[in-house]
Amino acid sequence: MKALKSICLVLLTAGVSFGQVVSEKSNSISLDLTGITPTITWITPQSYETSLIENMYSVKVGIKSQGKLKSADLYVNEQLVGEARGFKPASTGYDKMIERDITLKPGDNVIKVVATSLDDITTSDVRVLKLAGSSPLASERTDYALLFGIDEYDEWNNLFNPVKDAQTIAEELEKNYGFKTEVILNATTSEIMAKLREYAKKSYQPNDQLFIFFAGHGQFDEVFTEGYLVGKDSKLNDPGKTSYISHSTLRTVVNNIPAKHIFLTLDACFGGTFDPLVARSGSRGMDEMYSDITRSEFVERRLRWKTRKYVTSGGKQYVADGKPGGHSPFARKFLQALRDYGGQDKILTLQELQGYLLNLRMEPHAGEFGDNEPGSDFVFVAR
Repeated sequence: MKALKSICLVLLTAGVSFGQVVSEKSNSISLDLTGITPTITWITPQSYETSLIENMYSVKVGIKSQGKLKSADLYVNEQLVGEARGFKPASTGYDKMIERDITLKPGDNVIKVVATSLDDITTSDVRVLKLAGSSPLASERTDYALLFGIDEYDEWNNLFNPVKDAQTIAEELEKNYGFKTEVILNATTSEIMAKLREYAKKSYQPNDQLFIFFAGHGQFDEVFTEGYLVGKDSKLNDPGKTSYISHSTLRTVVNNIPAKHIFLTLDACFGGTFDPLVARSGSRGMDEMYSDITRSEFVERRLRWKTRKYVTSGGKQYVADGKPGGHSPFARKFLQALRDYGGQDKILTLQELQGYLLNLRMEPHAGEFGDNEPGSDFVFVAR
């Protein structure tokens, strides 16, 4: 014991720190570095090997050191990610924290953290993230949007905002959600049906989505208990309704478009009568069908089943066009939902979309039609 104290005294006198290993010719003295070497704690991922289906992952690592850190770096497949200045002070007992969102490649991804103290003592640790397959978020998928806006009519009163509503929503979907958009303005009933036929002849991949939007006049016939879309050339006085597009026809045509996932939106008077139950009796709400599952499971499940969903700006009633040069109340709320980009997970679901529409004076109506399968959904995935 006296000999060890003498060695320590000599080393301290010589100015040697306890973070060094001292060598003298062939003899060496190794000091206990416990408590001096930085320690690395994996918060996510915790397991050495983790299998994933999404190509995005949030790495979170806590680093603790009794002395100051010289550096601490994150490597993905031997490539440095970020700079040391990206560290965040930890509030959970760690001295430093690394938080990075990383993009994974198919197969094994080696994630390594290297921490070095001011005494040049380095420690490292690794985890392996296995991208076994891509989820619907990262898979080959094309999102289409077909939007109709009619504010000029041959016989009906002109409207202020349908064209602007359709163009603005299309721009938002194309720019921030990656949709392939097509906007059809002031179309006749024949042109509307021809365009729907064109989309019915397209080829679609299993996860492709089609969003159809219509803004313009709508009508309801009490005798036929049927709602109608009004085209540019629809007659104001048409007892047989031959110049209109009936909701029953629209349901059949849209349902038969071969895209697996279709979401139809009608911003028109009496749009809620697209649901035949509303045409006969009144509004009904959507079933509660969402449960607490992970983000990956949620998207995978929603794009697994065939989707035929719709939302309208009102039920069996007139709806507002809005102030000239602005947007309809419904379109304004729809845009607000899109411009919140789905929140933290950047996924806007139909359930979340409806949450933005609930406080409109004219209560929107939503539901399913045609061959919709239980558990289906339509998702807007922000870039």
